[in-house]
Amino acid sequence: MTQAATGAWRDGDPPGRRRFVDVGAVPLERGGQIPDVTLAYETWGELNAAGDNAILVLHALTGDSHVVGPIEPGHPTPGWWDGLIGPGCPIDTDRWFVVAPNVLGGCQGSTGPASLTSDGRPWASRFPAITIRDQVTAEIALSDHLGIDAWAAAIGGSMGAMRVLEWAVMAPGRVRAIAPIAVSATATPDQIALQSIQIRAIRSDPYYLGGDYLDLAHDRPHTPGPHSGLALARRLAHWSYRSREEFTLRFGRDPQDDEDPLEGGRFAVESYLDHHGTKLTTRFDAASYVVLTASMNSHDVGRNRGGVRAALANVDAHVLVAGVDSDRLYPLEEQHALAHHLRVRGERATLIRSPYGHDGFLIELPQVGALIAKLLDRLD
Repeated sequence: MTQAATGAWRDGDPPGRRRFVDVGAVPLERGGQIPDVTLAYETWGELNAAGDNAILVLHALTGDSHVVGPIEPGHPTPGWWDGLIGPGCPIDTDRWFVVAPNVLGGCQGSTGPASLTSDGRPWASRFPAITIRDQVTAEIALSDHLGIDAWAAAIGGSMGAMRVLEWAVMAPGRVRAIAPIAVSATATPDQIALQSIQIRAIRSDPYYLGGDYLDLAHDRPHTPGPHSGLALARRLAHWSYRSREEFTLRFGRDPQDDEDPLEGGRFAVESYLDHHGTKLTTRFDAASYVVLTASMNSHDVGRNRGGVRAALANVDAHVLVAGVDSDRLYPLEEQHALAHHLRVRGERATLIRSPYGHDGFLIELPQVGALIAKLLDRLD
């Protein structure tokens, strides 16, 4: 199985700064378990003698453990929140010890569909459906293996924020502060609709083979993967991550360079989406995209807990809820509702002003960093 075939990390790839821990079997919310789970993670700073300065940073759908740092062997892209972590940064590593795991089901070092099972073959279509809660169960096991009894804070945006919320409900005694950013308490119908189309785009690719392209590629490294389906899914996703205002101002109805849309050429905005769709296929596994997107569709902190209000009523942590004013995928009213359920003072989410839509939580680093630094200052 090659990186070109799957867009994924593989056994034998240079690890970069990643570390790996075997957390054992992870029981699943729907029953059964995933045996022999490995989680990849990165760290910054040092754990103090009291063990009370650890911060958990959780990535979004196509992120990974490489929160900050350059492109290097094992890391095909620079850190996705570069500037947030380090000496003198909002999460100051002179004070804090930071851990960022790659999610269960991912493709950058943690156990996922492309990982090998005990029979020496990839999980492929055998990889089970998982939920956000299953991912947090694995992260709790990681915490145990690292000897971290409680996190000073859990921080994340989008899919990472879903896990932050589950940490606060599943292990309330193990997190002192939470920062769920650009998220809702449950997956909304709009989100499920958009994400289900992305899943369908991948599954409809003739090279997907129900996910078993991974198994074929194990024996024939140059087996083509479902790149067209993954690229199409990413085009739709990236459209939802940015704002109407940005597209209007940045692209308008301009053609791409000398292409003529009336003669079969592309508009500039089409070229932009094409670029991001193709780019993802070089670093991400389509089967992981399906597994993780389905887990996002399952997101509901109130499931089997008496509803959202009951689930969040007993969260006992310092809370920062923030949202982006131009986010059309996770509209700001969702963060206001979340802040209300979490009993945030004023019951309103903190505003991140940005023309960039949902991606504003990644782009507006000065605003996001200032909010996180303020939350951490409350822990003194």
